[in-house]
Amino acid sequence: MGKRESRSARRAVRRVVRRLPAVLIVGAVLFDLGAPAHYTCAPFLSAAPLVAAPLHTLRATVTAALAAVAVAVGLVIYHRPSDTGQALVEIATIGAVSLVALGINRIARRSDQQLASARGIAEAAQRAVLPAPPSRIGGLRVAARYVAAQADARIGGDLYAVQDTPYGVRVIVGDVRGKGLGAVEAVAVVIGAFREAAEQEPTLEGLAGRLEHALQREGARRANLRADAVDRSEGFTTAVLAELPPGEPVFRLLNRGHPSPLLLHADGRIGVADPAVPALPLGLGELGVWPDRAEEREFPAGSMLLLMTDGVTEARDEGGTFYDPRAGLTGCRFKNPDALLDALVADVARHSGGQAADDMALLAIRRGERIEQHFVESIDRFRGRTSCEDVPEGIGGFGRSAWNPPGMSINVR
Repeated sequence: MGKRESRSARRAVRRVVRRLPAVLIVGAVLFDLGAPAHYTCAPFLSAAPLVAAPLHTLRATVTAALAAVAVAVGLVIYHRPSDTGQALVEIATIGAVSLVALGINRIARRSDQQLASARGIAEAAQRAVLPAPPSRIGGLRVAARYVAAQADARIGGDLYAVQDTPYGVRVIVGDVRGKGLGAVEAVAVVIGAFREAAEQEPTLEGLAGRLEHALQREGARRANLRADAVDRSEGFTTAVLAELPPGEPVFRLLNRGHPSPLLLHADGRIGVADPAVPALPLGLGELGVWPDRAEEREFPAGSMLLLMTDGVTEARDEGGTFYDPRAGLTGCRFKNPDALLDALVADVARHSGGQAADDMALLAIRRGERIEQHFVESIDRFRGRTSCEDVPEGIGGFGRSAWNPPGMSINVR
């Protein structure tokens, strides 16, 4: 079941549950009219306002309480029982339970308001720490996504940043170990250090060294504040740094223990940018010292560089099989980075049944290509279509055959 189907099912269940107070009141009437005289429907009527309290507004809860009491009184008048005292006790019990339900409703609504406020603050913090990058920067097209593992989550330990510098466009995608506010603090440290050092350091090696120093400094500060080994361990971060120099069809990578980026070629082929020598994550310099070495690779026109966190590669299906982005994307072509990320997020959701185990941070960068003048009319005809639309079995609704005619190289920039 995909994420959309799962949300529809939850909404359907929620609608059914919200009707329970009315169902209980109607059921109480039917039970009272059909059951022997010594049976009472008071438990049904008492439950109605209690069920309404956490699910409905104060007005709806009051309505359910008044309806329950009114039905109890009406049934007493209708039956005219010989034991009037017992009937009055049942009515009083329903009234007392209704007052308790109003108190529960008050507490629940206040908690909902506090939760909504906390979510709003978290969402604002997420936008401040991880602002959406511009769609065009340094002659490149860029798209980013942050997908939380839980639907109500707004913030976590995955990170990305894009910076236009004198040395070219520089990016980072990383994953801080840990959860909660400690991880968010580490994300802010990494992003802040990256934005400052990316402008100043002439090499990716120097940039990685600055990030390493910033995380070690943050770890020492936390150790002074709280002698908590688990909290301090959140100071290391897996990360991949990339640099795209202006006017050169290459990119440079420096990988510190992070999932390898993918290079999607214009013809549908996919390459994996594995590091020549594996390295420890940032912040673990105390365990070993070795010289960082950035690796340079070709970045042909029309291709896209995809960087991601392990929330993608660790997504599992019902049988426990990990998602393989290379297998899922091979053969597909996308007109822009946004289309690529939309399709990838949808395919991961299908693979995992909408039950992702970890957050995902995704960043896609496309190097453009020149448009020949005599292809302008063809571009206008195909604008708005995706490069893999013709075959329905492709991921995210994208098929595996290109829509541009053979020998025709176009790109809407």
